Amino acid sequence: MPFVIAIIGIIAAAYFWAQRARNAAEIAKAVAEVPGDIKAAARRFGFRRRMNVHPVESVDDPKLAIAGIANSFFELGALPTEEQRRMLALQVRSVLELSEAEAEELLVLGRWLASESGGPEAGILRLSRRLNRIAGVDGFQELMELLKNLLKDDWSDAQIAALNDVKRAFRIS
Repeated sequence: MPFVIAIIGIIAAAYFWAQRARNAAEIAKAVAEVPGDIKAAARRFGFRRRMNVHPVESVDDPKLAIAGIANSFFELGALPTEEQRRMLALQVRSVLELSEAEAEELLVLGRWLASESGGPEAGILRLSRRLNRIAGVDGFQELMELLKNLLKDDWSDAQIAALNDVKRAFRIS
């Protein structure tokens, strides 16, 4: 009888460790796919990272900069819910006249650019400066249309401060 109990214990332990190993493999695969999504989005929009240059300085598409800024503004408030993320994607689609897939990819790439800048606040400032260089006032108008549609009258203190940073980046009083 003790022999049977020992064999059952060994089988249970082996099953337990096999499950843990499988779960770890699934998690590693999911983490490895995230950079793949970013790379696919970057390729689709012609984003090329240059050596010894910050990724934001490689942005040549104003729509990418606008989506990154809008996403960062959204993250300055409370942590966005899934419904709010869908609303963000819908607004990006309508204002920038994109397909659903393009809007999602722009938001993924914009989120990555903001994280490479050191967070939403720094991302807004850096992307705003870049947007000013590549699109000028037209980019500012599109960005403000998107932000007004997105945030309406629910601006947090951090978002108002970031809006002032955007205005400074565009040299608007």
